[in-house]
Amino acid sequence: MSTTKVVGTLLLLAAKTSAFTVMNPLSTSIQHGQRKAAFALQAFNSDVEHEAGFDPLGYLEAENREMSTAPEAKSAVASAAFLAALTSFPIVSNAAGPDWGLFEGRSASLLHPLAMGSLFVLQLSTALKGFKWRRQRELGDEISALKKQIPSLPDGASSLQAAIEQGKAEGTDVSAYTAALSIESQVADLTAERKELSTQNNRDSHFQQGALLAAIGTAFAIEGPLNTYARAGKLFPGPHLYAGAGLVVCWALAAGCVPYMQKGNDTARSLHIAANAIGLGLFAWQVQSGIPIVFKVIEFTKWP
Repeated sequence: MSTTKVVGTLLLLAAKTSAFTVMNPLSTSIQHGQRKAAFALQAFNSDVEHEAGFDPLGYLEAENREMSTAPEAKSAVASAAFLAALTSFPIVSNAAGPDWGLFEGRSASLLHPLAMGSLFVLQLSTALKGFKWRRQRELGDEISALKKQIPSLPDGASSLQAAIEQGKAEGTDVSAYTAALSIESQVADLTAERKELSTQNNRDSHFQQGALLAAIGTAFAIEGPLNTYARAGKLFPGPHLYAGAGLVVCWALAAGCVPYMQKGNDTARSLHIAANAIGLGLFAWQVQSGIPIVFKVIEFTKWP
């Protein structure tokens, strides 16, 4: 068989095999070109067979034998075989993704901004409770330091005012007790503040809200890009995406400091506060940069 016939046969096989590939715009155009090339080669092979039929002296047969053993012929056959094998595989198109159904609709698309907006308020509340709990713990040290500045009361006196009255009656110096009256007032105010904070259960509320924020926030931080990819087939790198990724890192870092904070590690406590402060700033930036995206979602999506 001649080299041309071999190439034509392999290309015909490739054209037939590619009929079973995935139908998309790219594979359809390739199949159309393969069919045109196959028909042209088939017609050319028919002409060659017709001309090869008249060979009384055997010149064409000898020439075909030389071509079949030539390196160029072998290279042509190898190339045709590779093309046939290559075109037999399905051609996967990246232009269109699967049908995500309801996940691509406006309802699912608006779920992310609504959830993240609520979580932003939750983080503000969690931060406030955290600072209140820190204030409650620090008040004990402040009260103890102020009490050390109050002079010892004389025998028979239960308060500074009683000590002053007793000193005046005895004719002793009461200036130290008089100066300590303002300190005693501060101690009373701080003690009342500490008692008020202790009734708010800020420690447990801060811990519970923080855990809820990290869990739900991480889930919706992943849901947002997935929803975007389902609708558009790609992601859009920018401030909103970068701020969200940084926010999740801050949540993870803050949560990782908790076991060390419970053991009294001040460095971990400072790192926890810093991570949450940075995270709150990134969250505010994400909310601001997400507002234009919400309008685009409403514009390009439909209910449900």
